[in-house]
This record gives sequence, structure tokens and C-alpha cells, in this order.
Amino acid sequence: MIEAVIFFVLAAGFLSVFAWRAVLFIAPGTARIEVETPADATSIPPELDDAWAELKKLGFVLLGTHSEKFWFRAPVLFLDGVHETEPIVASLTLGKDEQDHTTLWTMSDRGFVITANFKRPSREDAGTYLAGSIDGASFERLLKVHTRRLPEIGTAQRLDTIEKRVDAARTWFSKSGKPELRQQHALALLWSIGAIGMVCAAFSKLWEIFETTQ
Repeated sequence: MIEAVIFFVLAAGFLSVFAWRAVLFIAPGTARIEVETPADATSIPPELDDAWAELKKLGFVLLGTHSEKFWFRAPVLFLDGVHETEPIVASLTLGKDEQDHTTLWTMSDRGFVITANFKRPSREDAGTYLAGSIDGASFERLLKVHTRRLPEIGTAQRLDTIEKRVDAARTWFSKSGKPELRQQHALALLWSIGAIGMVCAAFSKLWEIFETTQ
């Protein structure tokens, strides 16, 4: 009985951490991206106030907020802004380290350029997809690096409304981002399979106990 309980507890712990990521690996299209507030109804969260102030100095204006919802995980809220003259969107959220996680996005008919100030997978498909990160970079450096790479994906689209920003995110999850999501969450799938195996082992132990008591 004790072994079965241990298996159940371990499985529950692993699934609580990894299940949502395993689902993203198998079915990235299950992500739900929704508009939350337009610019005129958006209040800057206090924890992102300093980061947004720095982006404003670099020429970004507020678009609003959007949420990204995944199975088995609480929704994540993003604060979005667009550069006044460049086709670049900045999305901010609060990371687990209690620091801002800022990602710069540019979309064209070919694909995406994505640059983040925190650790995230890097991937390059010449002319169609360029993703990378500079952990802890200043916003000015992040913007310079991102801007230099824009010509590599051709003519960029200007995502100047929160609705366009959300549509771009949906495109990324359903198409361009699939290989990156699978790269990022492959290990989570293995841990989730292992957790399901623990559940099966726990039921097997309980069945053995049941049979011996008959």
C-alpha cells in the first residue's frame, strides 16, 4: 500500500509540472490566445512598470494585453507594445525569477524574428525563422540586435493593434512555432510518460493487494 501511495504522489507531482508542456509538444494548436484589454483600458502592472518605462523611451507605444492559456496551467498575461516607426512588437510578462521577461517579435509573410532577454530555445531557418535570446540584455541592446536581423525575413508586417498581435501569436503556435515548441517540451513529454507509468504501477500494486485479500 505504501509503495502505491508513493507512486501516486510522485506521479501527481510530475504531472502538475510537466503535463501542460507535454500537451504543447503533442498539440501546439491547443494553446488559446485571446485579447484581454485594449490600450485605453490597460493598467501597467506595478511589477512591469520599470520595464515598460524603458521601452517607452525607446519608442514603444502601448497596444494592450493578451493572455495565453494552456491545458493544466493558469493563463499567462502579456503586456504588448509596438514601436512607433519599426515593425516590432514587445511582449512583457513576469518570469518565475520575478524579473520581466521581454520578447521582441517581428512577422513577415515568410516567418518570424524573435529576440528575448531571457533564456529560450534558439533556432534558425534561413530567411524564414530566426529566434534567439540574450539573457539579461538591456532593452536598447535587445532592440539593436533584433532590428539588425529584420531584413533576413523580407518585408515585415506592422502589428499595430492588439488584435493583429494576437493573430500573429496564433499563427506562431499553429505553424511557425511548432518545431521550437517540440524542441522546448520534448523532455516534459518523457517525464509525463514516466508519471503515467507510475500511476499504472500504483494500480498494479493495489490490484496485488486486492487479490491477496480475497
